Amino acid sequence: MKTYTTEQIRNVVLMGNTKSGKTTLAEAMMMEGRVIDRRGTVEAKNTVCDNTEIEQLYQRSIYPTLFYTEYEDHKLNFIDTPGSDDFIGGLISAFKVADSGVMLVNGQHGVEVGTEIFSRYAEKHNMPLFLAVSQLDHEKANWEACLDSLHEAYGSKVCPLQFPVDTGLGFNAFVDVLTMKMYRFKDDSGTREELDIPADLADKAAELHTQLTERTAESDEALMEAFFEKGDLTHEQIIQGLITGFRKCEIMPLVIVSGKKDIGVKRLLELITQVAPHPGLTTSKTVSGEEIPCDVNGAPSLYIYKTSQEQHLGDIAYFRVMSGRITESMDLVNANNGSKERISGLYAAAGKKREKVTELLAGDMGCTVKLKNAKSNHTLNGNGKSWEFEPIAFPPSKFRTAIKAKSEKDDEKLGEILNKAAAEDPTIVVEYSKELRQIILSGQGEHHINTLKWHINNTYKMEVDLIAPKIPYRETITKMAASSYRHKKQSGGAGQFGEVHLLIEPYIEGAPENNRFKVDGKDLVLSIRGRDEYTMDWGGKLIYNNCIVGGSIDGRFMPAILKGIMEKMEEGPLTGSYARDIKCYVYDGKMHPVDSNEISFKLAGRNAFKDAFKKASPKIMEPIYMVEVMVPSDCMGDVMSDLQNRRALIEGMSSEKGFQILKARVPLAELNKYSTTLSSLTSGRASFTMTFLEYTQVPADVQERLLKEYQEEEKDE
Repeated sequence: MKTYTTEQIRNVVLMGNTKSGKTTLAEAMMMEGRVIDRRGTVEAKNTVCDNTEIEQLYQRSIYPTLFYTEYEDHKLNFIDTPGSDDFIGGLISAFKVADSGVMLVNGQHGVEVGTEIFSRYAEKHNMPLFLAVSQLDHEKANWEACLDSLHEAYGSKVCPLQFPVDTGLGFNAFVDVLTMKMYRFKDDSGTREELDIPADLADKAAELHTQLTERTAESDEALMEAFFEKGDLTHEQIIQGLITGFRKCEIMPLVIVSGKKDIGVKRLLELITQVAPHPGLTTSKTVSGEEIPCDVNGAPSLYIYKTSQEQHLGDIAYFRVMSGRITESMDLVNANNGSKERISGLYAAAGKKREKVTELLAGDMGCTVKLKNAKSNHTLNGNGKSWEFEPIAFPPSKFRTAIKAKSEKDDEKLGEILNKAAAEDPTIVVEYSKELRQIILSGQGEHHINTLKWHINNTYKMEVDLIAPKIPYRETITKMAASSYRHKKQSGGAGQFGEVHLLIEPYIEGAPENNRFKVDGKDLVLSIRGRDEYTMDWGGKLIYNNCIVGGSIDGRFMPAILKGIMEKMEEGPLTGSYARDIKCYVYDGKMHPVDSNEISFKLAGRNAFKDAFKKASPKIMEPIYMVEVMVPSDCMGDVMSDLQNRRALIEGMSSEKGFQILKARVPLAELNKYSTTLSSLTSGRASFTMTFLEYTQVPADVQERLLKEYQEEEKDE
């Protein structure tokens, strides 16, 4: 392969709803560029992009796949992305390294769930999009309905460049209103005739050409003046208007393709080379805020957007050259961890088909193998540069479960597998919760997590269970209480003795200090001789007051009492959850001149605290999340009803582009498998985010149930 300059390169995201035909179109584009010599099919399980066992099993894309094609002295790098929101991480990572996108729209269905969701992400990332209508060769294809749905979704941004002569099984031609020609295809190999537009379609073509001219003139002031002066624009001027409007995300050129019959594929590739921006027009921001131009004359730098592992090859890092030129055997430094890396092999990638190259210039994309300590979101630099490009901002997790190996002997191996999976797919989040004594696995949806489970079962031959995750409750108190405990043990030789009297009350931020209490009907005035404040790792505080007078407890035993209290706060008296926000006053006790020691006072302090806690009207607190749901208006009632059944408190509603935005405070305990339920209620059209908000007290009936469940667990143990 020749070395392409930055200006000859185009980096494009290929996206669309599941079954829109992305993988089939990818085959046709690679065939046009002679990257492959025969087109595979999804049904035959031999496509370049869907090359993993699970993708071939499900017959859909699950992972983002880099491929390229060569067309008219240009190299076009594409990333074929999954069509399901459960695997949105692949799309987000592609946005980081691409400069434009092609949104594939199924001609049978028009704008679908995935189209809506991916368009919102594209808008958020300022990604200019081509619209490509596919599958007009299907008997149920409906061009007019599809066009209407696109206009409804994108408004005046939709700019049709083509329209079909016929749709259905006989579809083999379209009219191009940019070139004002009809293209008819003789076979399924892209062989086309360029013909004059038939008389019966001339008026429609002329009308759309006029609309195209006016729309492109609006994108540029100079073009608008030329249009007013002459009443028309030249072909070159229309192209210039398309370029300007497209790059400003104001125009979405609409074309027709059939990957299966190789219809319109050449024309799409030609338009991408003409209209889409080349990488040299872009800059990339570092974490320090510096803007780095994509310049071949700059220092060598690459950004890794994805890693994967192949059985016989090891780790593969996929990257974009951010600056300079990357050559084989080049030494680079990882800006994220300082490790040195050598580029041992350099490849242009088309799925698992990789062509060895000697160099890749600024803006190009490729892959390398056997890097020692580099992963997704890492930057490698040469020439002494320390650029660290901004990491990909993945959406927060929406599905949470606990995972457990069926056999305890596999626990360590399971941990290694999960860490490896999270490194390859950063939208998989693995948390080893000491508090819950569970491995918590979070992802973008139930299908996302089930796919990982399939890999563990089939690739690693390990059986695992997915179980409902425990909830990280907190325990606290609502009133003052006092207690004492004597620990006494005698079993020959030195014994154990320690007695602790303490008082606890709720800690409230900003509340005035208090040293007067009523205990068992008597006034108690404490002299606070020492005060320590501890911020707990799990949130909240412990205030530990030493109120000992007269030497009833030696000062050397006070840390032991504190340790006992801390231990009980780590395993709360009610449900074993962490305790928080408590003031503790140790005000009296007794010692023995021989038998008192640290363990005695630790146990006495622990048990006195436990007894006082249960007397202080204890409450269980639960984590509350702010849930924001973007839901179609016609599904609003069902979604709101479901949320209310989950003890949600609706905070507000608004609207955005035909969707209702619903904000609600929802207990985490009620959000188990919410993404699956929401998808079912809205046919996959809704999306949501959830963000931790605060801890609040659980209702009385919930607390009673939790206490009973914990008592049953303790009996079982």
